[in-house]
Amino acid sequence: MSPIDRKALVRRHNPRLTEWDPDSPLSVGNGNFVFTADVTGFQTLRDSSPASMPLCTMSQWGLHSYPGTPGDEEALRLREYACGERTVGYMSEATGQEELFDSLRQNPHRFHLGNIGLFMEEASGDVPGGPARFVQTLDLWTGKLTSTFELAGSPVKSECVCHPDRDLLSFRLTSPLVRTGEIGLDLHFPYPSHNGEGADWTGEERHRSDLIAGEGNRFFIERTLDDLTYGTVLLFSEETGVREKGPHRWIFTGEGDVLEFSLLFSPGGEEAPLTLFAETEQAAARHWKQFWTEGAALSFEGSTDPRAFELERRIVLSQYLLALQSLGSLPPAETGLTCNSWYGKFHLEMHIWHALHGLLWGREDLVERSLEWYTRIMPAARRRAEKQGYAGVRWPKMTDPEGRDSPSPIGTLLCWQQPHIILFAELLYRARADESVLERYADRVFETAEFMADYPLWDGKRYVLGPPVIPAQENHKPEETLNPAFEVEYWRWALDTALMWKKRLNREAPEKWGEVRDKMSPCPKDEETGLYMAHENCTDTYGVFATDHPAMLFAYGLVPGGTVDRDAMSRSYDAVLANWRFETMWGWDFPASAMTLARLGRRESAVDMLLREADKNTYVTSGHNRQIGYDGLPLYLPGNGGLLLAAAMMAAGWDGSEGEAPGFPDDGSWKVRSEGLKRYI
Repeated sequence: MSPIDRKALVRRHNPRLTEWDPDSPLSVGNGNFVFTADVTGFQTLRDSSPASMPLCTMSQWGLHSYPGTPGDEEALRLREYACGERTVGYMSEATGQEELFDSLRQNPHRFHLGNIGLFMEEASGDVPGGPARFVQTLDLWTGKLTSTFELAGSPVKSECVCHPDRDLLSFRLTSPLVRTGEIGLDLHFPYPSHNGEGADWTGEERHRSDLIAGEGNRFFIERTLDDLTYGTVLLFSEETGVREKGPHRWIFTGEGDVLEFSLLFSPGGEEAPLTLFAETEQAAARHWKQFWTEGAALSFEGSTDPRAFELERRIVLSQYLLALQSLGSLPPAETGLTCNSWYGKFHLEMHIWHALHGLLWGREDLVERSLEWYTRIMPAARRRAEKQGYAGVRWPKMTDPEGRDSPSPIGTLLCWQQPHIILFAELLYRARADESVLERYADRVFETAEFMADYPLWDGKRYVLGPPVIPAQENHKPEETLNPAFEVEYWRWALDTALMWKKRLNREAPEKWGEVRDKMSPCPKDEETGLYMAHENCTDTYGVFATDHPAMLFAYGLVPGGTVDRDAMSRSYDAVLANWRFETMWGWDFPASAMTLARLGRRESAVDMLLREADKNTYVTSGHNRQIGYDGLPLYLPGNGGLLLAAAMMAAGWDGSEGEAPGFPDDGSWKVRSEGLKRYI
């Protein structure tokens, strides 16, 4: 069989816009820096046609805290819970300390580094003479965004690329209007905000922007935001005119029909060397060709199922988007570097949905970039566990680059992020087939296992999780939750894997790890119906609580579910299908459920769930998973990452699966060809 034509596979799904879609702007980036544009190829239409998805320029280092706001975590009053013989305090109580509570949640926050707009002398985006007859294409194979349109009767072409290794954008603007000075670069800087756009356009007096002219084609703008300083360096291909349009805003115009320029954003404010368009274009093209050719590939070409092309589109675009947003040096926010969700902080329980797929798709190097962060914050995670009376390390939930947890009535009581680093490490070890992985990740795996063995409570017969605990399905009270189904099975698998790592390294394992693994409570099952329950005290799992994540299914999907009864799990899925309010489910629930159905051998149902028409399983032109009905999430990267994880598992199989593409129907309607995909656990 001939190899997959990867260039054809990728390029047949290039996003193409012929009208302004505010739900689907396109982005370029490199994992640590992202620029999102409107149809002009710039961030031009922010005022005249505001997008439901903000147009931002964001970086991993672009974090700000409001001055004069309380920030002493030690001053926060904790809510105490009885946990067996321990009394454990959690940052879950806001009453009477709202200002400190909110401040610790909002700071630090990501912000919009600068609005890079197209200057238009006479026209704006919502009046006659504005951009017309436009076509915008994102070439996924080269990472280049190209926009063509007419302005005041003249043709305009803009091209934009992002450097693969630097926070640097390069543009080429081609039009007769460049020579006349009617179009150019409109650069405008806001004050930071914790809002979705990461920008406060009214706080002009709260920050400084100082323009320092260079040699006529090079400029440096120093930005001062309270105690934060950063710089923007601009390099033009020719002598460039500049004029101040207002506070923190400048217009740059050229002298010929073509204006090329680059912008570099640097955290220290230094004037660093730049590359112009051609060099950045070549670097980006090399990077993306390598990305698409050295990673895995999955094609459905030749399938007769009419949904195959759409699934292939979602898979290709999700790979691009997650490389931009989720495979950088830090775990990402749920909206990555496109805009702020939860102030731009990252939710660690989502990290597997953002990045785990990369270990099946041959992108180990990219995944490892964020796994190093766990080592960096281990001291903070160890202090958290020690303060609560536990051994090992307790990983945070809603957190920042320093590993600080954010107060929350829900987040601080979640526990299902704890095993994630063990799952990452195990898949990395399998993917690398390299014994050095064991040594490099041993501390992270074993310190996590220490906490996981100490956290469950002994009730005289078995080990239990909770109370208090809030499960992945977050609509349960911590005081009432006992043995959530997914968590107990994930706990068991993670401890078993940590024990296996001890054996691989010829190290002695603590007896407690094996004891907890062997005596962990089983997944709770309703004695009357034989169906799996959300947790032991949830007798109405498929009634009142049939909303949000159907997490009991994931005990036999994301993890192998060694103690799960397959027939009972299959009946539990049927009960979900009959009773669940699918409009309340989240983007990652659909692929996570598909993983369960694949293990159950229900191939048709797995594909049906993966592509189910639902508000939060919507994928727009750009490929983003939009969460319709939740205004704070115009995109949702865990949905994209879950899709890639499920698709890889369904195509390449999992431990114990048999045959080719065991998660897809075998009736001839699906032609599944893959290269380089790894099997799942």
